[in-house]
Amino acid sequence: MSDGLAIAAIVVLLVLVFGTSYLLRRKPKQLNREYYQGKWQELQALCADKSTWPLAVIDADKLLDEALKRSRYKGKTMGERLVSAQRDIKNNDTVWYGHKLRNRLVHENSVKLTKRDVKDALLGIRAALKDLGAL
Repeated sequence: MSDGLAIAAIVVLLVLVFGTSYLLRRKPKQLNREYYQGKWQELQALCADKSTWPLAVIDADKLLDEALKRSRYKGKTMGERLVSAQRDIKNNDTVWYGHKLRNRLVHENSVKLTKRDVKDALLGIRAALKDLGAL
């Protein structure tokens, strides 16, 4: 009977160790808010000139991807990381709008941006950064 008790104790100990390590890996990492706020202010400066709007959207998307990576969301691509984070982001549609606009800017030659496009994309990305605790 003592052998059975020892085996049970070992099994319980292993479950606790592996369960705890899994939970610690799943828990998003705390982000440096000052860093992200500084980067966001730099992005806002790019909005003053129409010629730098594409760069503002692209840089905002990069900043969000960096926050997703540092928060330990799984995925090989930003799209996969956004899917992993969808429970933690309140309005996924607005974030995806910004990410898809970034993709169009990078992969298509003649994308005409309107002020509304840029505003909607940046508001969506900013909201996601707030949801992740970066802003």
